[in-house]
Amino acid sequence: MSKKTTARPGRRGRRRGTARPIRLLGDPVLRTPCDPVRTFGTSLERLIDDMFITMYDEDGAGVAANQVGVPLRAFVYDCDDARGRRHVGHVVNPVLVAADGEPLVEPEGCLSLPGLRFATPRFPRAVVEGVDAGGAPVRVEGTGYLARCLQHECGHLDGGVYIDTLSGDTRREAMRAIRALGR
Repeated sequence: MSKKTTARPGRRGRRRGTARPIRLLGDPVLRTPCDPVRTFGTSLERLIDDMFITMYDEDGAGVAANQVGVPLRAFVYDCDDARGRRHVGHVVNPVLVAADGEPLVEPEGCLSLPGLRFATPRFPRAVVEGVDAGGAPVRVEGTGYLARCLQHECGHLDGGVYIDTLSGDTRREAMRAIRALGR
């Protein structure tokens, strides 16, 4: 997920890991539901580190594993909630267990569709459950932009992209913009 503002003061990311290329719309890995992580260890920890580095290098707010070409259920995030509190973490084998409230339509972007932002409906509250890279249970409850990010990244892991949630004129506008980019 691309971040919503141009400045992120105080952003301190991990510095270990290697940036990986972001897969762009049209790459089949983005449209294929990801497999659950079954093996925990240094390989998974390295993937998580690489995803953080990639997210920070691309100036994003979240990255799903399939966006770096790995079809596994994992994502990383670094974004604020509705109260402006910063949340940084990762979730392996996430399940979106709740998404509720009156949907809010706000501009949203994606690192896999660089330069494009469209008014996208999302629920203002979301809860994701899964585990961390060591297999310990994780529950992330988010509001505001964090809730949007949780829904966005879980969508990626199911083989979706944010434009799938668009409808009407906004969807037509998005499709025209994507065709113009040759995607």
